[in-house]
Amino acid sequence: NFMNLQDFFADTVLCWLATANKKGEPNVSPKEMFLIFDEEELMIANIASPKSIMNIKENPYVCVSGVNIWTQKGIQCKGEAQIISPQQKEFRDFEALFRHSNKGRFRIQHIIRIKVTQKKQILAPSYLFYPNTTEKEQKQASRKTYLPN
Repeated sequence: NFMNLQDFFADTVLCWLATANKKGEPNVSPKEMFLIFDEEELMIANIASPKSIMNIKENPYVCVSGVNIWTQKGIQCKGEAQIISPQQKEFRDFEALFRHSNKGRFRIQHIIRIKVTQKKQILAPSYLFYPNTTEKEQKQASRKTYLPN
């Protein structure tokens, strides 16, 4: 089921958070620490993205995309973001959820909590223009691209 956030983000190394300030000026920032809280909520650890935080304070509407580089399939989620800062009581509980992936490497500045309101599948053009393309074929093609001998 392409709408299952858990499945899509499980094999995704990076996701991309798109924000815009109140003037509509866009910003896209890669995020390596993110969690699917449930099917309608995801969380991103802000480590070093002051522009994303400033934009969300001005305009809470965001878009998050993640693509599995091997299958060339992914998901795009739009929603409303909330910034949880260390001063808020729930920060420590949410920060604890990132301990497994963080392993103490980074200080988490904020948690970005996103209420997902729209989801859309992302597919590589080969799936669209060659409908008989299988994931196995796509993985083989990706390996040739990303892991040349």
